[in-house]
Amino acid sequence: MSSKKVLVVLLALTLLFSLILSGCGGNNTADTKAEKVITYNLGASPETIDPTLSTGLSEATIQNALFEGLYRYDKNKKLQPATAEKVDISADGKKYVFTIRKDARWSNGDQVTAHNFEYSWKRLLNKEVAAEYAYQGFYIKNGKEYNTGKAGDDQVAVKATDDYTLEVELVAPTPYFLDLTAFANFFPLHKDTVEADKNWAASPNTIVGNGPYKMTAFQAREKIEMIKNENYWDAKNINLDKLIMTFVEDESTQLSMFESNQIDIAEAVPVKDTKNLLAEGQAISFPQTGCYYYIFNCKATPFDNVKVRQAFTYAINRRAIIDNITRAEQKPAMAFTPFGFSDVTIDKDFRSVGGDYFKDNDVKKAKQLLAEAGYPDGKGLPEIEILYNTMDEHRKIAEAIGQMWKDNLGVNVKLRNAEWGVYLNERNEGSFIVARAGWQADYNDPMTYMDMHVTDGGNNDSFWSNAEYNKLIEEAKASNDEQRRMENMHKAEKILMDEMPVAPIYFYVNVNIYKPWVKGVYTPPFGSYQEFKWADVDLTQKEQSAPAKQ
Repeated sequence: MSSKKVLVVLLALTLLFSLILSGCGGNNTADTKAEKVITYNLGASPETIDPTLSTGLSEATIQNALFEGLYRYDKNKKLQPATAEKVDISADGKKYVFTIRKDARWSNGDQVTAHNFEYSWKRLLNKEVAAEYAYQGFYIKNGKEYNTGKAGDDQVAVKATDDYTLEVELVAPTPYFLDLTAFANFFPLHKDTVEADKNWAASPNTIVGNGPYKMTAFQAREKIEMIKNENYWDAKNINLDKLIMTFVEDESTQLSMFESNQIDIAEAVPVKDTKNLLAEGQAISFPQTGCYYYIFNCKATPFDNVKVRQAFTYAINRRAIIDNITRAEQKPAMAFTPFGFSDVTIDKDFRSVGGDYFKDNDVKKAKQLLAEAGYPDGKGLPEIEILYNTMDEHRKIAEAIGQMWKDNLGVNVKLRNAEWGVYLNERNEGSFIVARAGWQADYNDPMTYMDMHVTDGGNNDSFWSNAEYNKLIEEAKASNDEQRRMENMHKAEKILMDEMPVAPIYFYVNVNIYKPWVKGVYTPPFGSYQEFKWADVDLTQKEQSAPAKQ
């Protein structure tokens, strides 16, 4: 064969080989960069994504991805201006003038204006909307009066004086009002969207938000998918291309999904695996300003009797529950408000100052109180039903407490579980005798625990009422004197723990598991929802750590 023919053959083979490499992806300069995606298992499916109507932590995590308030907690857990550019506060602490960013946009490209905030805050207060958190707007002058039909919406002291200026006047100085503006119920709403469809928040085709992400898919009880919102004012600092949140409540299933790389973060793990996961560094444990507790229906027999409520509360062995069931070093709760809030000065903790209000596992006292209530050794008590939302840990705790009540008080107990939405509805409607519950802070002040128990409060699911308690909370809210505010809240908590509409069980510790490539996921200082604005994925580490999918 001549040298010329050899050269032609070599060139042909070289061209063919290069085409094969190109087809296999080798040295293809057109290859797209791998997407940064985090899949996070949220647990319970949200009851609603509408910020006005929501009450749960599941909703809060989603809403902080899709929406943004005037302020937001940053990655250092500090409160910072967000949709607001700045705020001017009067010397008496009652008037706030917010300046809205001119580059703030809705996900559909519309300008975010002060009018959006005025509309959403008045919607929160509108009695016809029936928001459980309407009382959070009572800090605003004439907010309560509007909600109770004693004033018109034009008298509510929140007003957009132009597109970029929002003026707010409060009933009294409120040290944590800026914290409230970072709370989901105070997020702005796109009026045209909300009023066009009552189910506007349930579909990517209708929802319009102003947060770092926008919804692309939503399957109730399965998952929600979001992508980076290109119209967000701070889009240049959003690292993720996609954020997926799945709704799997079973802890064992969550762990299996985590181990098979179906999810990158899980909020709950089986108790039996907690210790090993913490030791291996896969799980992270951090205290939360949260309380796990049981609610007594104070309108139903026998819990309309305060001594019965006290007896059932004292007959719980909290340490046994923590040591044998939860096993994540939670703290037994002998009060309702958890650790983590400052008292009069920041060097003192509200819970530490208040101390405990009863003894754990005080069976002798419990028996005495039950006898005084007319039920010696449980004689005459009806069967007691415990309602809980479906989750293995809740079931185990209910079984343990039910057995404690049977052994210590002589009462028969049955359990009833319900899916999250049904469980919430039955609690709200009072269709229960005893129900499990958990409360985590909405903002960084003990008032987030205290004002939920006022008469007819939107989150007062025990239907308990005490005039002196109401007075103390009202005075605390109206005072700019920290000494008086804290004294009133301590006095109010003593009344709450004397009358026991709720039985505190333990203060939360949050155990989450994260893949090593997940970066920049934070919680606010009170440790409630997950914040994904600064989330990121180390693609190199993910490629090196994750086994190839078959």
